[in-house]
Amino acid sequence: MNATCPGALRFGSVLAFATLMGASSAAVADAERLETDLRTLFGGYGSVELGDVSSAMLRSRVTAEDVVFESEEGERLIIDRYVVSGDYDSPDEVTLEGVRIEDSLTDLMLMSAARIVLGQPSRAVFPLDDTLSPEEIRIGSLTIDDIVIDLASEIAEDLFYGTPFTASQGHMTIDQVRGESLAHDAIGMLEMTGVSGSGENLDEFGSGSFKLASLRFEGLTGLDVEGEEQLDSLVVRDVTVDSDRLVGSLALLDVDGDFSDGQGGLRLEELHIDLARMIEQAPADERTELRMVSNVLTDGTGKLRLDAAFLGDWEEEGGRSILLSDSRITIQDALRLVLDINLPVVLPDGVTPADVFADVDWLETATLLGGDIRLTLSNQGLFGRLATLGAAMEGVTEAQYIEQARTQAQGFGMMFGPQVQSVLLGLVELLDGTADELEISLALPAESNMATYTEDPLGLPDKLSMTVETR
Repeated sequence: MNATCPGALRFGSVLAFATLMGASSAAVADAERLETDLRTLFGGYGSVELGDVSSAMLRSRVTAEDVVFESEEGERLIIDRYVVSGDYDSPDEVTLEGVRIEDSLTDLMLMSAARIVLGQPSRAVFPLDDTLSPEEIRIGSLTIDDIVIDLASEIAEDLFYGTPFTASQGHMTIDQVRGESLAHDAIGMLEMTGVSGSGENLDEFGSGSFKLASLRFEGLTGLDVEGEEQLDSLVVRDVTVDSDRLVGSLALLDVDGDFSDGQGGLRLEELHIDLARMIEQAPADERTELRMVSNVLTDGTGKLRLDAAFLGDWEEEGGRSILLSDSRITIQDALRLVLDINLPVVLPDGVTPADVFADVDWLETATLLGGDIRLTLSNQGLFGRLATLGAAMEGVTEAQYIEQARTQAQGFGMMFGPQVQSVLLGLVELLDGTADELEISLALPAESNMATYTEDPLGLPDKLSMTVETR
């Protein structure tokens, strides 16, 4: 049989009681600190009321219930629960539940959020004044659920300053906002999902509705220095706008601004614009001209469909860098434009490919070691419609219009040289339908720099080897 020392039992009980009392005292102190911090937070700007402020000592959690703040400007902030979890001086999490901002005179809701969660914030309560330096304000992660915003409110004007939603009337809902590594000078990640709304006076959009499946950006730095902002990536998915001045949708906008890996660029997928509906809402005296442009671009459907990509890539080879670019624009049922660039370059000491992508002015200091540029223009119906429109506007037949264009091309060739003439005559072949594709290839000399071409643009044909082909 095992025996237990009564003295040991008494000592263990005393130790447990002392530990419990210590935790209880700390929990009470944290509750008092939270109440003081909340009253101090709002006290200088209006009146504040707090319901029950309590602590759960075993869970290291302190909660303030029914926080109501009445501002001197006539706004009322209501927070059902304000919860601080973990060490009060270095919280694991701060949660705000049932957040609402109302007009205290009319009780109209200006903004609401079902739940706001701050992960690893640098403070349990952030003061509204400037008692903290910007470096002291940090949030490890952020989640906001079920946001509703009145676009006519001053809150919306502050939130959307510089966007089409400033000084608008209407509402916006956001299913969720998520963020990571938030500080005064940088944001690691911020994402909005399930955005929708409708309103009036949406700046250049006019009045109407909009939807956005998601917007996410990563690696936003330089926020503390104007003009030094840099963004690693931006991805926008499934945008739809139906308004007075714009009717259209976009499946994807993908911007890769992080060139540290030598790659970056922009992709645009399935941009659809309903030109026909937009023209119906344009001023009557502008509709005829707009319809002519629409018919040429869309073959009379009134639906403009566009895809584009502007991609860059650096490769290192034998102590030099090779700049590669693959850029493409496709307007369905109209044309396709492809630009391929292959340029070997030697960059100045200390300059990286990422520096050049971030600031193309660095290319002016680089040495170009030959290389080639190829531009391909494919006709998918546009040039035939241009010939028809041009002939109608000139009051001549299409054959006469094309012959006039050919004569003008030959005349410009006499002025600017045979290389320019070959390009213009190639465009005439696209007009008359004898060719579907025009390809212009440029070969650079063995060694040059940007000044070689920028100082005398008219002399470019003599400095480059150019070939023009039609197919």
